[in-house]
Amino acid sequence: MRFDQALRALESRQPELMPGPSLDRIREIVNYLDHPELTYPTIHVTGTNGKTTAARTTAAVACGHGLTSGLFTSPHLRSITERFSVCDVDMTEAEFADAWAYLSPYLDLVDGLGHGPVTYFEAVTALAYVWFADRPVGLGVFEVGMGGSWDATNLIASDVAVLCPIGMDHVAELGPTLADITGEKAGIIKPGRVAIVREQEPAVEQQLLARAAEVGAIAHREVVDWEVDGRGVAVGGQAFSLRGLHATYEDLFVPMFGAFAVHNAAAGVVAVEALTGAALDEDTLRASLAEVRSPGRMEVLSRSPLVIVDGAHNPAGAEALTEAMPEFFTWDRLHLVVAVSANKDVPAMVAALAPLADVVHVTRNDSVRSADAIEVAEAFTSLGAAVHVETSVAAALEAARASAAREDAILVTGSLFTVADARRALGIG
Repeated sequence: MRFDQALRALESRQPELMPGPSLDRIREIVNYLDHPELTYPTIHVTGTNGKTTAARTTAAVACGHGLTSGLFTSPHLRSITERFSVCDVDMTEAEFADAWAYLSPYLDLVDGLGHGPVTYFEAVTALAYVWFADRPVGLGVFEVGMGGSWDATNLIASDVAVLCPIGMDHVAELGPTLADITGEKAGIIKPGRVAIVREQEPAVEQQLLARAAEVGAIAHREVVDWEVDGRGVAVGGQAFSLRGLHATYEDLFVPMFGAFAVHNAAAGVVAVEALTGAALDEDTLRASLAEVRSPGRMEVLSRSPLVIVDGAHNPAGAEALTEAMPEFFTWDRLHLVVAVSANKDVPAMVAALAPLADVVHVTRNDSVRSADAIEVAEAFTSLGAAVHVETSVAAALEAARASAAREDAILVTGSLFTVADARRALGIG
């Protein structure tokens, strides 16, 4: 089987309508496969924002300490193969095609069992389970796709669960209240295991601690049990110290921007401490952190003018981005290129981003879920912003670059789909 054939077969599993919450299909798949997801220890990462950074850091630190680690993240920016990697080496197209050829008959079998057809995300999750088992890996690090309890990744043992900040997002899918959303994400905390809890709103933290107590899990809370200290801006990223579970680590550096990036990376470090039950080698930790990258998260793509992309896709992410930008960058005028998804709280996102911008270029991204550009533009206009509507992210970026002076900045945001479009427009893989 060729990669393009495998990719078409996977794409055909994109549902027209999302099915209701169920683990029936993914359970049937792993039953037929003899449970590959239970053949290696696992660290499970959820949250509304920051989970990709935490997952990438977890895998990098574990690999640096000699633990061959598979990483499963979503979504991807360029190719589906980005979602699967082992110690920072992505799955190849040939490996994807081979893995799909092996998995495909099982998917077809489960399609006919009466639970409905296997979805796109269930299929890629099953592929990760299988590929990691076949490598084999000594650790699997899984980022939740959405929520937790009903996510296809939630069949792993979740020896350590990492809970990044939880807020209002995916309301239609996860529930109308913050308590509903928290309850879904708390579902990755497994009986007798460990939870690493990032700093949360008080009500969210109480609910997470209640879940841990209910299932007999140990919860390690940020600030209480571990803590970032002395964070500061450094060339190309940030320096910080970390009081971990088993040691204090000084003079650490991550090549990422934004306070949130440091705290999420720190959660990944603490997750590895929790898994190993011991202090980490400080020199190895420094070297591992210095190599961590999180594409599409306050990522600088070019300079003169400065072009930054960020996948902020909900109000909390937009607010964090707005706060972080002036801490790390300077500009004369800021040109905002924005395309958001229709299922998000668009007015709240616009309210968070508008104060940054001198001029706004609103458009649609390539996703079918992209919000109507006119409606988004009207939200910016109502706040007094100077707005231009463009036909695509590429066109919006071209317009912003044409009007930007050397000392200006261009910020592309609103969705990781928007980021992916911008990277393609600039010829970045």
